[in-house]
Amino acid sequence: MDREEKNELLVKTKTWFRDVIASNHIENTKKLSDIKEFNVNPFLAIYLANFLTGNSDPLSIAKALVYPRVLGTSITTSFGTNIQKFTSDVLTAFKSTTSGIDIEFEDSIDKTQRYCQLKAGPNTINKDDVETIAGHFKGVIQLAKTNGLKLSYENLTVCIIYGNQTEISGHYKRITEQYFYPVFVGKDFWHRLTGDEHFYSDLIKTFAEIASEANYRKELERVILDLSKSQEIQNLSKNL
Repeated sequence: MDREEKNELLVKTKTWFRDVIASNHIENTKKLSDIKEFNVNPFLAIYLANFLTGNSDPLSIAKALVYPRVLGTSITTSFGTNIQKFTSDVLTAFKSTTSGIDIEFEDSIDKTQRYCQLKAGPNTINKDDVETIAGHFKGVIQLAKTNGLKLSYENLTVCIIYGNQTEISGHYKRITEQYFYPVFVGKDFWHRLTGDEHFYSDLIKTFAEIASEANYRKELERVILDLSKSQEIQNLSKNL
């Protein structure tokens, strides 16, 4: 990958993050002014409000409800569920037409042809996903054999967008230890894909540029204030 191709990939990634992840994050945050978006546990809500601010007035309870969703669950879920869109919008040049495979590329380190399922992070699959991935990969190898192509376990890989090898869950380790398919994570994956060992850090810097645009403090304060006015939170605070 030359410098022009690298820059184009970084620009596509930035656009994708802004248009898909950041915009969804904002829309999901706006919804949190409605108490119906929460299944309120009165015991934990009071405890967390006091833990966070030192009191359990309506505004504190609202903050205890909103912050975990805004800073954790909402955007993490959005990132994970939009991996296919990331493949289509950003990694178009590598997109695979093989069923059960997201991208194909020649490994820039060892020149192996890789047929890859793309995952968001190091803890994003469960026990059943392991069997599904192994089943897909086995099917690809059998189809290749039928078509007179030579593919081995080494060609079928799981590639994880961020993280490092020490962070991957036991489910990812099973893919390698039990089924013998390689798992590439974060910097290692992006180096193999692009041939640039610094691409992963450049990608993080690109996301940081979006972060500098994402000052949503005043709007978030309005969401929390509106939520704090809900009757359920008012009653919860009054009963103390």
